[in-house]
Amino acid sequence: MNPTLLILADGRFPAGGHAHSGGVEAAVKAGRVQDAAGLREFCAGRLHTAGLTCAGLAAAAAAGLPPLELDAAADARTPSPALRAVSRRLGRQLIRAARAVWPDPALDRLAADLPRGAHQPVVLGLTARAAGLGPADAASAAAYESVSGPVAAGVRLLGLDPFQATAILARLAPDLGRIGLAATAAAEAAVQDGPDALPAASAPLLDLYAEQHAAWPVRLFAS
Repeated sequence: MNPTLLILADGRFPAGGHAHSGGVEAAVKAGRVQDAAGLREFCAGRLHTAGLTCAGLAAAAAAGLPPLELDAAADARTPSPALRAVSRRLGRQLIRAARAVWPDPALDRLAADLPRGAHQPVVLGLTARAAGLGPADAASAAAYESVSGPVAAGVRLLGLDPFQATAILARLAPDLGRIGLAATAAAEAAVQDGPDALPAASAPLLDLYAEQHAAWPVRLFAS
């Protein structure tokens, strides 16, 4: 694996993801996730829906598709206003870190064009490109992020044994590989056919959880 990809996918990269649960906090409160088995099911579902969509957008950005077109595509694929706000907030944080670590004119232009923040998967793909990585790398990083954050949040929310949490990620590895390949193939198609060729897998329950979570007066995670 490319060492640069390891840096980008590292949970310690200062992109703000550690403050977000990816919907797990609301799922725990609703009683839908109560243990390690439930968390694994939640993460598998998230990977094949929101994770696939994000991975496709990231791969397309790394492949060189216009970031503003991809940002509009990300907006269309994010029906929840709360999730759109979260994605742009994370995009702002990521682009700050990326411009410091891998200075690049394309990142500067995106920051200037979208001062309120571009969607996080688009920034992730553009960051991967600035770092010398390809679409497959960007897809892998996005897919991994879609489950690593919720798993880390589950440790705090459920009091899970960290070994159990790591086992969840390890058992999702084959699915992560398949999602990465599917997202990369979709990005290749999008180079010819435009962003409409990218995945648009939906997760209505995640959208509902995000709206509910945003209204809580007290919460452990930002989303």
